[in-house]
Amino acid sequence: MHAAAVLLLATLDLTGHVGARGGSDDATAHAHLGLDYAPAQWLALHVSGTEDGLIEAHATLRRELGLDDVQLRAGTFFLPTSRENRDDNWASPYTIGFSSLNAWIGEEVRPIGVDLQYRHITARGQTLAGGVTAFRGNDTMGTLLAWRGWSHGDRLSALGETLSLPSLPSLADDGPFQKQRDAGTQPFGSDLDGNTGWSGRVRYGPVQYTYVDNNGDRALHGDQYSWQTRFHLLGAELGDPDRFIVASEYMRGDTYMGLGQPFVAADFHSAYVLASLKRGRQRFSARYELFSTSDRDHSAAEVNDESGRAWTLTYFFYVTPRLRAGAEFLQVAGHRSETDLTEHTWTFEARWRFE
Repeated sequence: MHAAAVLLLATLDLTGHVGARGGSDDATAHAHLGLDYAPAQWLALHVSGTEDGLIEAHATLRRELGLDDVQLRAGTFFLPTSRENRDDNWASPYTIGFSSLNAWIGEEVRPIGVDLQYRHITARGQTLAGGVTAFRGNDTMGTLLAWRGWSHGDRLSALGETLSLPSLPSLADDGPFQKQRDAGTQPFGSDLDGNTGWSGRVRYGPVQYTYVDNNGDRALHGDQYSWQTRFHLLGAELGDPDRFIVASEYMRGDTYMGLGQPFVAADFHSAYVLASLKRGRQRFSARYELFSTSDRDHSAAEVNDESGRAWTLTYFFYVTPRLRAGAEFLQVAGHRSETDLTEHTWTFEARWRFE
């Protein structure tokens, strides 16, 4: 009989923002709680959530086969793609806010299904792994990316949560997409079209390639559209996270909605390179990224063209192993809807965790 292990993690962020125009936002507090329970070596249970609701809930079965192991996971979970979000509860140990690539994943990409992974350790000590995922309940993936565009932050959308959409002419009461619910979009919830999405990935050493296709039918179901969204994601890292590491990811994909005129079609790209140095109780990180969407529908809907770049500089000081203070500077320059935007933001953080 194996002893049960219970791990409770909580993160409290007291974060203040100073925007590009010098204004100061009120400080906000966030809590992210996670519970891990392992009644046996072959079984692990995980659940986590924020003040907005449930983020992850899954069971994992694992069988060791010498140097190899097989893992089966079921529930709602993040795919193991991010080179940034490698901390507990899908947090980043390097920065306060995520890159545009992982900010979008946090908002709109999370399977509700099953994942099977096989991992082999080669004679040279390298990891060779492959995985496949079948999922549902993520039919609206791409809605925010097309209609709002890329964003930065650390928001993780909860199961069943509705996120607001911008005020666009095509979403107005007399617009072509007037049947889209006024409250916004629900990234994770009940399946709309009955189609099963899938993902596959392969990893060798520090490099991983992933493909995701939610297999949406592009039709209107009640007051929401099922978007067809597909993307390739390549990630790599070199170094030691506890000393010095360089991590990078590149995403390329497309998203479609609508079966006739008008419809929405856009290609999207995002990439970043991050370097992080840890010395004693201090960590210094820098990230540079590029992101874009390209309009492909040329219909009555809005033009979805967007391009931009961003710099992030972050400093952390670990007052104690459980208390972290941080400051982050973000500068974003971009172009969307015939408007040039340049802004910068300072974010200050105090993060406490207990376990």
